Amino acid sequence: MNTISTQYHKTKYGHFILGSYEGKLCLLDFKYRRMRATVDNRLKKGLNAQFVEQDNEILEEAKKQLDEYFAMERKVFDIPLVTVGTDFQKSVWRALQEVSYGTTGTYLELAKKIGNEKAVRAVASANGANAIGIIIPCHRIIGSNGELIGYGGGLAVKKRLLKLEQNLFAT
Repeated sequence: MNTISTQYHKTKYGHFILGSYEGKLCLLDFKYRRMRATVDNRLKKGLNAQFVEQDNEILEEAKKQLDEYFAMERKVFDIPLVTVGTDFQKSVWRALQEVSYGTTGTYLELAKKIGNEKAVRAVASANGANAIGIIIPCHRIIGSNGELIGYGGGLAVKKRLLKLEQNLFAT
């Protein structure tokens, strides 16, 4: 049986669970998220692996880069990722990675970006299934009317993350 190495990391933005598989980050999510079991089970099944709490270089680097992001010292992450999901979900997650730091997009814009304008609800669902939060920035997607909707870490955290990024390292 393969293993997904996991670690927990507490920050002022939330308590995270991180996971790596074969030298790539596969999990960066809120520990107490409502969909925790769903996300974890998809990873375990998709990678044919079990969670083992142990540290490694990838997890240490991910925690370091996450801390730098929260300290407004990092805008871009450079950690190898492995995503587990359907082809549709992966297309949404790739499009999400193109939403730049300090900007937001809508579910409709994301649907258009993947060439499926009618799939707004499916795009929102794929957004919610993202297992690598912050790095695959699902928090940057808002409703077409500009309001904050849906976030695994809760809307208060989503608002704080967007506010952190809006600061754009202004000194």
